[in-house]
Formats: sequence, structure tokens, C-alpha cells
Amino acid sequence: MNVSIPAQRVAGGAAVALATLVLVAACSAAAAPAGAGGYGAKPASAPPASAGLTAAPASAQAGAATVAVNAAQDPTLGPILVDGKGMTLYLYKPDSPNQSACAGGCAKAWPPLVVSSGEAVPAGSGVTGKLTTFARADGSMQVAYNGTPLYYYAADSKAGDTTGQGVGGVWFVLKP
Repeated sequence: MNVSIPAQRVAGGAAVALATLVLVAACSAAAAPAGAGGYGAKPASAPPASAGLTAAPASAQAGAATVAVNAAQDPTLGPILVDGKGMTLYLYKPDSPNQSACAGGCAKAWPPLVVSSGEAVPAGSGVTGKLTTFARADGSMQVAYNGTPLYYYAADSKAGDTTGQGVGGVWFVLKP
């Protein structure tokens, strides 16, 4: 049986594969520090574990900050941290406490969770650690959980996506 695949479909698939390789290479060049935990790492090639994700409501009051950090239950990964809209938050193993090692192209693929200077970040139900902010090299204020800088993954398209889990062996969801 001879099956014909349109050239645009092949080219589109190749472009997606190339973009993924570039993102992994740009963001995993730094070696992970010794003793850094994998937080339940799964291989980067594993399918996203987003079905059935439920977020705990934030304990925000009227007029409170627009950014919140909540705990959510992922059916595969267990409890994870998400923002107020249910978008998964990640850690980067090369980071130091309250210091980001992800800038430039890395920060485009892995946008930091930032707030306005002086803005408080409410912790939702199940968030037991301390939420703080620190100044990034570019002057923006990044949110940290127990000193661990928080990031999004640009390839996560909807609440509950965890496609960044295990990418390059240095990006992982953050457990509350």
C-alpha cells in the first residue's frame, strides 16, 4: 500500500521537532547541580499528564494581587504548583536560591513568573511553603517558592499541561 503524505505536513512536523530540539539545547546546556532533586521526573518524551488536573482555589481577597500560586493534583505527578489560572509552574535545576540562571532565549522558552515590585503573591490551599520575590538581572521581580525561582513553559498551551516535566533533565514541576 502506497501512502502519500502532503509535503506541508512533513515540513510542519520537521519544524516542530527542530523547535523542540532548539529549546531543549538552549535551556539544558548548564549542568544540573549535584544532589538536586528530580521531583518525580519522567522522561521528556513521555506524553503530557494533564487530564484530570484540579486546582485548589486561591485564598485571594477582593483587590488582592493578580498573581496567585495554588496547589493542584495532577493524576500522574501528584500535587504540583500552578498559578491562579491553573498553568503549571516549573523549577530549573541550575538555579540558586533566589537567583535565576535562565535569561535571554532560555527565558523566552521558560518565562519566569514575575510580579510588579512590592506586589504580594497569595498562597492558595495546599501551598505550605513561603512565597517571596527577588530581583532578576533584568530588574523584574520573579516569584520564588521556598527560594526556588518559578517559571512557566511556553509549550504548555492550557491549564493542566505539564509538557515541560523532565525537559533536558533540568526542568521539573514543583511540588508544594
